[in-house]
Amino acid sequence: MSSHTQAKPKSNQSLLTLGALGVVYGDIGTSPLYAFKMAFAHGMAPSPENILATLSALFWSIFLIISVKYILVVLRFDNDGEGGVLALTALAHRLTRENTKLASVVIGLGIFAAALFYGDAVITPAITVLGAVEGLKVATPHLEHWVVPIALGILIGVFMFQKAGTAKVGKFFGPIAVVWFLTLGGLGVRGILQHPEVLAALNPLLALNFAWQHPGAAFVLMSAVFLTMTGGEALYADMGHFGVKPVRLAWFGLVWPALILNYFGQGALVLGDPEAAVNPFYLLAPDWMLMPLVALATTAAVIASQATITGAFSMTLQASRLGYLPRLYVRHTSDTERGQIFIPSVNALMLVAVIVLVLQFKSSDALAAAYGIAVSGTMIITSILMLVVTTHLGRRGKLLGWGLGLAVLSVEFIFFASNLTKLFEGGLMPVAVGFAIFTLLMTWKHGNVAVADARRRINISMQDFLLNDFAEVPRVAGTAVYLTSDPSLVPSALFHNLKHYKVMHENTLFLHVLTEDTPVVRKRNRLHIETLSPNVFLVTLRFGFREEPNVVEALRPLESRGIPLNPMLTSYFVARNTIVDGPGVLPRWQAGLFGWMYRQSEGVAGYFKLPANNVVELGTQVIL
Repeated sequence: MSSHTQAKPKSNQSLLTLGALGVVYGDIGTSPLYAFKMAFAHGMAPSPENILATLSALFWSIFLIISVKYILVVLRFDNDGEGGVLALTALAHRLTRENTKLASVVIGLGIFAAALFYGDAVITPAITVLGAVEGLKVATPHLEHWVVPIALGILIGVFMFQKAGTAKVGKFFGPIAVVWFLTLGGLGVRGILQHPEVLAALNPLLALNFAWQHPGAAFVLMSAVFLTMTGGEALYADMGHFGVKPVRLAWFGLVWPALILNYFGQGALVLGDPEAAVNPFYLLAPDWMLMPLVALATTAAVIASQATITGAFSMTLQASRLGYLPRLYVRHTSDTERGQIFIPSVNALMLVAVIVLVLQFKSSDALAAAYGIAVSGTMIITSILMLVVTTHLGRRGKLLGWGLGLAVLSVEFIFFASNLTKLFEGGLMPVAVGFAIFTLLMTWKHGNVAVADARRRINISMQDFLLNDFAEVPRVAGTAVYLTSDPSLVPSALFHNLKHYKVMHENTLFLHVLTEDTPVVRKRNRLHIETLSPNVFLVTLRFGFREEPNVVEALRPLESRGIPLNPMLTSYFVARNTIVDGPGVLPRWQAGLFGWMYRQSEGVAGYFKLPANNVVELGTQVIL
């Protein structure tokens, strides 16, 4: 944990809070479209007792999990100002390095949570857009058969738009979100005024008594209640873009009151008319407002989808920088905002998955059955990692932190178990996606370890290499930069150079690039240089996992140390491995999968922003 959650200038707080409304709360802000009605979608009668118990469980669950756990506690667990399960995993791993077994468990849990996130990321656009467009059925029933085609059209447009970047429309997201939340609150107040007795649901005893008297029904109900909190992880993941204070201000100042008012308004409506349980969100609005509300809800759904897609891009980038995914082509869509990125391969895969989901499930009710398992699993892992960090930081209040953490974990395990009842009603899909992505992430990590081991067996050690006398080796003008993943070994590119050309450059640099567990590395800690022999240097560059590694820019300080980097006289040598099946270092299926992933990865030159005309690639066979 760090002090990077420092306050932003007061003049920017309102703008940051507005931005947080449009990005951080897009997912949880669209839950009223489908969450409350799902409580009565599986046979539970919309009786006054059941309605009040549902609202009571809903209110106190949001209070405990979102307001207390995420807003007040988890946002304090930042990794140099960055949040999200991967950032928390990196922080926990850094604190537990001395305990190898615990560190391995931490990494495994964090990577699995990141994998589960992708299962959630493909459901959110589908369920929110479908839930919004379904208002057409309420406004004009004969348009019902157009719901799926219109939803598909909107979703395809959202994904096609990604290549243009969110910077162009980002400034509109916040104001639209304000209108959306004010509308939610206004509609809720309208319903509550008609049946103010609904406010009795603020009493937590109503939910507890219901659970005591009807444990089976309460257990199933929890999976519907959980739908109101599915955007909770976004609060933490996006804190780095806005800071803690704007996220908290937005929640307590507008989002939480608006959501609670709307849910209670829907409950009040169903108290007066049990038939309204079929779609209480839209039936809460007056007739004249239905079509404008459908348009506003659809816009809010687009914002929620946008935030989820952007989150998937950010998660992919972090996983790649931490060494769990290959280097992927990343396009930066803004000249001023580093977080505005576009990853074509991820965008295409998500679009295909979302289209399949919409065509398969066809309604938000059906998709809701698939929603929840992945998110509740991620929430549990976040709580566990939070307890690990709390233990190792040694701060005051550790006992209180453990007590709160265990209380939250017990509730989250109930949510997870309740969501498991939907496993064969669609819930298997996000779990399968999570396991598939987890397999990819761990295969890449294990494959890289195997490649490094293979390279150590075939490459010459740096120590033996430096014992040679290079005085007799002819020198050519310029500087040679050899990228190496292991400074203890001589890069194969140099070995081949000496073998075939029998020359060395006037200056030889072995360049080792490290990705740290922190999001950003300060410039004064970026570069370290060590002289190995006359005119032969080991240069180490450190980047954070949120940074773009620009090697040429990072090496500029070498000029002041007498090492010339004239663009016309500097060559960058990189090795391109060819993966070949071998004696079984990895299982055959895993070796084949790793080889396929390796072929899809972006080249070293592009990833490190090396000047294309100065790069020399040399092939090396690695047997796995």
